[in-house]
Amino acid sequence: MSLPSRIYPVVDRAAWIDRLGGAGARLIQLRVKDLEGAALLAEIRAARAHAARHGVCLVLNDYWRLALDEGIDFIHLGQEDLDEADLPAIRAGGLKLGVSTHSTGELDRALSVGPDYVALGPVWPTKLKQMPWGPQGVERLAEWKRLVGAVPLVAIGGITLARAASCIAAGADCVSAVSDFIGQPDPEAQVRAWLAATAEGAVFQHGSIT
Repeated sequence: MSLPSRIYPVVDRAAWIDRLGGAGARLIQLRVKDLEGAALLAEIRAARAHAARHGVCLVLNDYWRLALDEGIDFIHLGQEDLDEADLPAIRAGGLKLGVSTHSTGELDRALSVGPDYVALGPVWPTKLKQMPWGPQGVERLAEWKRLVGAVPLVAIGGITLARAASCIAAGADCVSAVSDFIGQPDPEAQVRAWLAATAEGAVFQHGSIT
């Protein structure tokens, strides 16, 4: 398969899907870490409605059971999530699956479950969460792309507008970020700038940006 966009914002609230989807983002992950129960369910349902209105492919982080129940057709799992996820149920329910990787061992494990994309990170240092893995660098993206073949490759971690094109040029099919979208003073303009920077002609011209 291919992903519907070269840019992939990750957001913590449904309202961002309305804003970024309205600005042209077509692949957005909802990653909610601070809600549960009815509040979490309401956020997921609002995200689904915004995504449907804007033609966004919505990816739900972690909550695969809720994705099945609520008709979200794409989930993202970390390596630790794979330990507990019911992969036969996920596949039987028709869910598409993205998996995080940080090492060749994790990549082997991810590929063994037939993912719809593989994410590699952090490409650059990130302050959003503590990670045992050091920066991978854009050279690792090229290595990962050779290993994954036709499976779409997502770059994530420390990526900014100025760095996005270099990730695509190195082999990533899609580039993801959190703060460089929702932490900007004009997130909608940032989406449009990322779309322009990762367009085919722009990548060819500016792919060496670091």
